[in-house]
Amino acid sequence: MSARDSAGSPGLGKEPAALRTIGDVSRALGVKAHVLRYWEEQFPMLRPLTRAGGRRYYRADDVALIAEIDRLLHREGYTIRGARQLLQQRASRKMRKAALMEANVDQMDAAAESPNEAARPTESTEQQIVAAVLVLRSELAAIRGRLATALAADK
Repeated sequence: MSARDSAGSPGLGKEPAALRTIGDVSRALGVKAHVLRYWEEQFPMLRPLTRAGGRRYYRADDVALIAEIDRLLHREGYTIRGARQLLQQRASRKMRKAALMEANVDQMDAAAESPNEAARPTESTEQQIVAAVLVLRSELAAIRGRLATALAADK
């Protein structure tokens, strides 16, 4: 039994921004609660809010991620390790794309403010690009650390 709200996301009639309990998510997606708890251990990007007593509350993004994990594991045949790697690669690509888009928007804003200097990047634009690259390097180092931990745990 799958319930979908007007936005098309699982929610048992709740508003799209409403928090969902583990029971709500379990019923909506057809994934048992103990499986959801296990996936939280296996997928570091799945982090629902936890309140007093350890109660989990899932945001709409968490529910979408769970649906994606379920699809990868049960319909596309990925292993947990393969699905985790794919999702981490996608997240990394999204961060890189966002950093580059931000740098491009800043450069276009600077060009609009001073059209005479639009042909060459300004020092602040170069600094922003360098900052974006440093953010990406930091994220890559974090991913490498998580990967090393996961590989060590799999042995």
